[in-house]
Amino acid sequence: MPVETELYELLGVSVEAGEAEIKKAYRKKAMQHHPDKNIDDPDAGQKFQEIAAAYEILTDPQSRAAYDRGGMAGLNGGPGGGPGGMDAADLFAQFFEGSGMFFDFAGGPGMGRRKGKGEDSVIPYDVTLEDLYNGKTVQMNIQKEVLCGVCKGSGARGSAKPKQCSKCEGKGWAFVQTAISPNHYGTSRAPCSDCKGTGEKLREKDRCKKCKGEKTVKEKSRQEIQIEKGMTDRQRIVLAGAGDQEPGVPPGDVIFILKAAPHESFERSGNDLLMHVTITLSEALLGFSRILVTHLDGRGVHVSSPPGKIIKPDDSIVLRGEGMPIYKRSDTKGDLYVLFEVEMPDQQWLRSVDTAALASLLPPKRSNPEPAPEIVDEVKYEEIDIEDVRGRSYPAGADFFDSAGFQFGDGGDGDDWEDDDEDEDEDGHGEPECRPQ
Repeated sequence: MPVETELYELLGVSVEAGEAEIKKAYRKKAMQHHPDKNIDDPDAGQKFQEIAAAYEILTDPQSRAAYDRGGMAGLNGGPGGGPGGMDAADLFAQFFEGSGMFFDFAGGPGMGRRKGKGEDSVIPYDVTLEDLYNGKTVQMNIQKEVLCGVCKGSGARGSAKPKQCSKCEGKGWAFVQTAISPNHYGTSRAPCSDCKGTGEKLREKDRCKKCKGEKTVKEKSRQEIQIEKGMTDRQRIVLAGAGDQEPGVPPGDVIFILKAAPHESFERSGNDLLMHVTITLSEALLGFSRILVTHLDGRGVHVSSPPGKIIKPDDSIVLRGEGMPIYKRSDTKGDLYVLFEVEMPDQQWLRSVDTAALASLLPPKRSNPEPAPEIVDEVKYEEIDIEDVRGRSYPAGADFFDSAGFQFGDGGDGDDWEDDDEDEDEDGHGEPECRPQ
């Protein structure tokens, strides 16, 4: 039984509700509380945002599990929290990126602007697989807003005091209309553009000369980030309190999100690695003893095949403990999988040898089936690149090409397409257009 049920109650569903039931309840609630249908209710927009937020959490398996285990505190990284202790407002930022919505989880979902902390700055950072294998320390300059040293963040000149904003009459917000469709508009509340949501403004002559009344100025600072061994693509590195400053609240965080570039030799899957190695026909038949891998740290890895072992195309071996370092346990590593490709001799080599003598050494050719079919058609021998065939829009099954190559990592999981009918209910109606994007 979940420790909290407020989000379920917000949508009017039971804690055992399935995804289809939650979707149907969301559509009904969203239509009921849409700001366009409740123009006279100033809280309709906030209610609509709460419903959308509850829907996003309860339809995502990870966030729903975290909420069921620890409630809103679980989403906020408390006992029973989600992966990595993700901050609940950061979770909502993923769902509603660019929407201008803010949520405060101190008193439950959708209580207005996030309190107690400034906004976080998110910075993508490109890394190589070598960086993630070996670790790396990076020094960089970051420009951020800091409190003005002259007015101490008041924005005022001397002892001047701000006056009530005339545009919003001190409320800090105003009604705005947003186009939902070509002939459909919704009304919601937004921070006042004149006073930026504070409800008060300084006269021009009363503003601080240094910050021009903005209360903050731009400043460059040098920051160091540590890319630890075993980190993964899209992992976050958080510099707590290094974000922009604003009066009255602690500064937010600077969050670096790692973006790993594909590697020309290795593929990564969790803590394991895969690489393709080409060997000659002689090595495939008679064995080999050589450096197969130049690793991500520059080491050569020498491997010998067992005597009498014939290696066939697409055979694979595993090198235990030669994969990626495990995050926070870098003395332990995953495994490295090596997939063999056998390089066949070319036409020039074939012309240089005694083909009759070669045939006597090789296994005999395959004979025709017995009994032979009654009808035998002669067809033309024509070469083609199988990758060209893969790129065509044939209605083949998902496993059609399984025998044509080794599949590794994230490929073939079906996440690269969506069923257009997936979100339709039993009446054939999709989700309403009013869902925030």
